[in-house]
Amino acid sequence: MSFSVTGKTAIVTGAANGVGLAIARHLADAGANVMFADKDEARLRAEVGDMADEASNIRYFSGDLREKLTIANLLSATLDAFDQVDILVNGARQILRTSPLEQEDESIEIMLDQNLMAGFKLSQLVARRMIKQGKDSDRPCVGTIINLSSIAAQRTQSDLMGFSVSCAALDQMTRCLAVSLAPDRVRVNAVAFGSVMSASLQDHLREHPDHRDAILAATPQGRIAGPTEVAEAVQFLASDSSSFVTGEILTVDGGRSLVDAVSTSLH
Repeated sequence: MSFSVTGKTAIVTGAANGVGLAIARHLADAGANVMFADKDEARLRAEVGDMADEASNIRYFSGDLREKLTIANLLSATLDAFDQVDILVNGARQILRTSPLEQEDESIEIMLDQNLMAGFKLSQLVARRMIKQGKDSDRPCVGTIINLSSIAAQRTQSDLMGFSVSCAALDQMTRCLAVSLAPDRVRVNAVAFGSVMSASLQDHLREHPDHRDAILAATPQGRIAGPTEVAEAVQFLASDSSSFVTGEILTVDGGRSLVDAVSTSLH
């Protein structure tokens, strides 16, 4: 089975580093036109600046995607470069610690704004474009939206309450948008992943090496995923091979979310 994305155009947010960067590169290597989007212009330029020109299938766009005008400019830049948009990957995420009893703690509001609302507003705009450009097409799917979520939506940590809440809301938004946009032939899915060996996790494990053993012990497959493994799941959902899949939260965690840590410790 081929998960081809050749000739399709994708917008990937959060594409300056980590999993978002891996997804954007993977789709570009697979033949898609890709707009790398992130608020960190310096990092974007360092990662893809040399590859982004009129002869290539890569462009980049920097800006704060919580701003309405920035979202509109991102879509315009993508259409100017590639004439269409077929895939949206909402990969820009923020993780902050939450102090549940601290009244001045705004982490939940910040993460709902970044992890949920920014992607929702961009999805609205891009979905309208997908529907418009597919108006005269008889294809069963005219566009696909993929949200990056986390198993934190189901398995909480007390100091990550805001992140967990934002991921749970994102999962439900995915389902609701899938139902709402299905008649217009736009599919909406999410990839919820566990521990992935991104640059940020590498930095964390250097500071807290004991956490590696804890992650491995909590993961039935006994290892930490590589970013490409998330990117390949995204490619499947972006391809026509998943044309009858919508509203799904595809979990990529090596079985971690299936394990009851308490019962495991009793054996």
